[in-house]
Amino acid sequence: MLSAFIPRSPIALVPAKGRACLLATAGLTLALAACTPEPQKEKPAPQVGFAVMTEATAPIEVELPGRTTPFQQGQVRPQVSGVIQRQLFTEGALVHKGQPLYQIDASLYRASADQAAANLASAQASADAAKTKADRYRPLAAEQAVAQQDYTDAQAAARQTVANVAQTRASLATARINLHYTTVPAPLTGRIGRSLVTPGALATANQADPLAVISVLDPIYVDIQQSSADLLTLRRQLAAGGAVSHAPAVTLKLDDGSEYPLPGTLEFSEVTVDAGTGTVALRARFPNPDGLLLPGLFVRARLAQASQAKVVMVPQVALSRDPRGNATVIVLGKDNKAELRPVTADRTLGDNWVVTQGLKAGDKVITQGLGKVKPGQPVRPVPDTTPQKPMKPMKPAAK
Repeated sequence: MLSAFIPRSPIALVPAKGRACLLATAGLTLALAACTPEPQKEKPAPQVGFAVMTEATAPIEVELPGRTTPFQQGQVRPQVSGVIQRQLFTEGALVHKGQPLYQIDASLYRASADQAAANLASAQASADAAKTKADRYRPLAAEQAVAQQDYTDAQAAARQTVANVAQTRASLATARINLHYTTVPAPLTGRIGRSLVTPGALATANQADPLAVISVLDPIYVDIQQSSADLLTLRRQLAAGGAVSHAPAVTLKLDDGSEYPLPGTLEFSEVTVDAGTGTVALRARFPNPDGLLLPGLFVRARLAQASQAKVVMVPQVALSRDPRGNATVIVLGKDNKAELRPVTADRTLGDNWVVTQGLKAGDKVITQGLGKVKPGQPVRPVPDTTPQKPMKPMKPAAK
């Protein structure tokens, strides 16, 4: 009987058929509530790094091919003919000017010098006798003891013997010079190459090939070839005031890709253009104390013939190009919004692009975080020296 006083739930008061419909409706409502996605939070503006641009003066550098040539070069040549008896140097060694290098058989030239000396002695004796005779005829001719013609002939004979002495003395000097030339000296101080002859070979005074070659390698020249078109472009820039000329310093890149440690100076530029190659020859001089640069070595010379003022240096990572090749950068615009800006950048210098148009001093160019920035999008700028925080991984969407 107590059950009559126990309160019943509202569902219990509903008939059985209505109660089943009510439970089905509640379950469907709960299922729809579980499937409804949560509202997404708005993503914060991405953090980017920027660099403040400043105006600078950039050298106009060119890299040109070149070859090394000796500062001086001397060919060792014989001045007399004869058989080479000895070689007096070590191939590849440093030789000094006047140092004996070859010895030619001197027997014939020594004999010629001895003969010339004997001829000189004979001529001197004849000259003395003729002078004595002329001196004796002088008082006799004055007293008319001898004919005047005899005295005149004696004077002529004396003068003739004096001339003969001078002639034989010159012959002796020539013979001694030829005897001296049998020792072939070094014409200059430098590094001597391999010997092109061996002892026993015949050397002639007019032979076409030298006996050896001596080269001065410290300093050393580098002959550079520059296109005449590039040279005309540079001169137009100088004439228009877009560049300032100055004495360029030259650096070298060796054939293996390494940098030569010592800088050089540009000596001169040719005044004519090679009709065959269309290039102008330049010559630079480099110190070579260690002998690293050898003649005939292929090198790449980098030189700055002028400088360009009021340009902006932009890091290469900050500049991109569209499919047409136009250069663009992303700068911080109004309200810290990313702004795409076209610029003019025709060359690089080190790790930077040289921008001549499109940027000015004080512009803030985005250099970090470019992959998460779109033009017109707000960003959170920080200096590019600030460490960038990695992005947090996104949470998986709720099922």
